[in-house]
Amino acid sequence: MSEPESKPATLRRALTLPWLVFYGVGVTVGAGIFALIGEILSLAGSHAPLSFLLAGLIAGVTGVSYALLVSRFPKAGGEAVFVHRGLGSFPGKLVGYGVCATGTISSAVVALAFAGYMQALVPLPQGVLLVAVVGGLAAIAWLGVRESVLFAGLITLIEVGTLILVIVFGGPLIADVPEWAPSFVPPLDGTLLAGILSGGVIAFFAFVGFEDIENMAEETVNPERTTPRAIFWTLGITVVLYVLLSIIAVMAPDRDAVAGSSAPMAVLFEQITGFSGKPVAAAAAIAMINGILVQIVMVSRVLYGMANDGIAPKWFAWVDPKRRTPGRATLVVTIAVLALAVSFPLVRLAEATSLVTLAVFALVNLSLFRLGGRLDDRTLQRFRWWGLAGAAICVVIAGFQIATGALGGH
Repeated sequence: MSEPESKPATLRRALTLPWLVFYGVGVTVGAGIFALIGEILSLAGSHAPLSFLLAGLIAGVTGVSYALLVSRFPKAGGEAVFVHRGLGSFPGKLVGYGVCATGTISSAVVALAFAGYMQALVPLPQGVLLVAVVGGLAAIAWLGVRESVLFAGLITLIEVGTLILVIVFGGPLIADVPEWAPSFVPPLDGTLLAGILSGGVIAFFAFVGFEDIENMAEETVNPERTTPRAIFWTLGITVVLYVLLSIIAVMAPDRDAVAGSSAPMAVLFEQITGFSGKPVAAAAAIAMINGILVQIVMVSRVLYGMANDGIAPKWFAWVDPKRRTPGRATLVVTIAVLALAVSFPLVRLAEATSLVTLAVFALVNLSLFRLGGRLDDRTLQRFRWWGLAGAAICVVIAGFQIATGALGGH
């Protein structure tokens, strides 16, 4: 009598709400905010806080759609699964591979930037540094989801801790309510209102990343409840951080210097403390590592989820029986990141990633609209038109980016 075949390994459910929020904040509050705040300040001036509030509202609309869908379909494939169920197999494949492409390209771009930074400190060839950094982070991703999130969490503490330090030192500026409060009331000036809107559209990309949370659903305890809450906590924490930082930037002694700097957060820190801004610049570089790791983790989960949903080769669904991580998918993503980083000029590709992200957001929102009309689910039915409105907002933002050449991202 033959022995029964053992069941294939599955992903380990190890993430609770605090771990998932750590992951979400780490992937959302990336290195980009360290530079992006200067651009928003130059566009919106004293109304920069309004731009960040507007951006948070825009992100929140799509965040609600993600939260609703992941509570019904808590799968690792995330967006690909949502769109597959709502719009069909082909759109699901497009979205899934689009997410994989943007994540892989983003990792390659950040890896190149980090290797360039490290070359100033360690006299080694760029290729050697790339293999060391990407390979080391891939090994952490393979070890286990808790190990990956713990490592990402430590880096998150550094980058978010640095931003909180800026907020603490800038506290006296925030406390000066009578001086900055009027800046929240937009004047009847078309130019300034256009600046607020332009700043808000670009600031929107500083919130991109929260959507990666749902790809960890199959490694989350009680994902139907935990994952939506993690999305809202992540967006809430991010809005508070960004608005407080923008208020301090508005009230800085030399706002123009902050807006015109390539390292505006470091300049802001110098102005409000009198200390060197080099530690803040170092924190921005460290944040790059987080960007690489979380994208490797996210893309491998998308491939795994797509394979289990029948819209990617089943080969990607293999799970390391000991580590309980998607080993094959992680290996392929790592090779792809290294290949892109050493072989291609990535500037044009990087510019396209934000448009692909908006297209994915639009299709996820449309999936909510379609599913709300087809499923016997009162909540989805009630929020059906919310999904359509979210899709329209994404199309408007994409049109603005195309028309103005605005580029956001981490």
